[in-house]
Amino acid sequence: MSESTLVYPLENPCPVCAHTLAVPFFAGGRQPLATLGWPQSREEALAMPRLPLDFVQCPRCSHVWNTAFSYDDVPYRSQPNRMYNSGRIWQGHLAETRDRLLAYLPSAPTVVEIGCGDGHFLRGLAEARAGQGDYIGFDPNSNPETGRGVRFLARLFEPLRDVPDLRPDAIVIRHVLEHLTAPAPLLEQLAWAVMQSGKACHLFAEVPCIDRVFDSDRLADFFYEHVSHFTSESFRHLLARAGSLCEMAHGYDGEVVFACVELAIAPARAARAAAAAAFAQRSHRNRARIADKLAALHASGASVAIWGGTGKSAAFIHHFALDAARFPLVVDSDAAKAGTYVPGTGQRIHFRDQLKTQPVDVVLIPTQWRAGDIVAEMAREGIVAGQVLIEHGGDLVDFFAGTHPYRQRATC
Repeated sequence: MSESTLVYPLENPCPVCAHTLAVPFFAGGRQPLATLGWPQSREEALAMPRLPLDFVQCPRCSHVWNTAFSYDDVPYRSQPNRMYNSGRIWQGHLAETRDRLLAYLPSAPTVVEIGCGDGHFLRGLAEARAGQGDYIGFDPNSNPETGRGVRFLARLFEPLRDVPDLRPDAIVIRHVLEHLTAPAPLLEQLAWAVMQSGKACHLFAEVPCIDRVFDSDRLADFFYEHVSHFTSESFRHLLARAGSLCEMAHGYDGEVVFACVELAIAPARAARAAAAAAFAQRSHRNRARIADKLAALHASGASVAIWGGTGKSAAFIHHFALDAARFPLVVDSDAAKAGTYVPGTGQRIHFRDQLKTQPVDVVLIPTQWRAGDIVAEMAREGIVAGQVLIEHGGDLVDFFAGTHPYRQRATC
């Protein structure tokens, strides 16, 4: 590789596949808004702010995006993003894609379009089914007339709320994803929401395709409002995050790429999410149970030493509210920690030899995976306690009498 073609990657995560490095692709300087500025005079046009075009490409999935883009510079809420094309070829493309989507739908479907604009595509679907079904368009920047089986809502679509509420058969996103700095979260939220709704749903998505840019070196594709530029490969990568690809094709002489996806969460991810939710519920119950037992231990008058006062031991102290007033004695095997204090609760940390002159009824070991070593250390140093307790299985367990996997590690 010659010096002139050396690649210097930048640390910039890809919005499609999350690859952490990108390579410079097109430095376009500074240009005004191309589609949303709408200057009303020559003077206004000349005075428009110039915004940076700094496009990079992901070497993994081939996606191209403007790293300098900021939503604050684009008046989406005051100006609709109009895409006007009344040409015969384009109208034929619209008819073809409508028919492709309708093939996946029941006779009276519920269809949601995100970023519906003036609603022409959604109305076409409704007309094709003679108004049978429910057709809902979301767009905060446009408010076309509701009627003839079509409803328009002038707000952003909220996947985790709206999908379970509307339970659509299909969700349409046409020429919206290229305006998003983070398209992947939207698609992943759609998939999770569909899982929660309990009803099968297809996603029909379409974006401009820049495959020809690489052969033709054309530059007109790159303007400020389009932050993301999809290749066929990067579009496929994005859709894979939302479910199973039913079909993917190109239209309008290859200038757009569209696909239909059956929205779904991979079984392994769904199982992991269910396990996480179950852990959250158990942790809430277990935390209360252990805190109650420790409170009862203090109320009984038993003397207690906590072995360990920093790191995970400090986390344990906070999880179960072991305040300095009720549990003042904290010791540690590390002499260097003696004289320091437990973060947040303020107990002074003593060297473990404190227990030789101040024996206790109970030693509480928060780091149960070290319990074997600590018990062995206690035996070597002649430190005796009536009971050693560890956390295990959502409860406090006696190290010697309880059932747990840490006892075999106790060696002298």
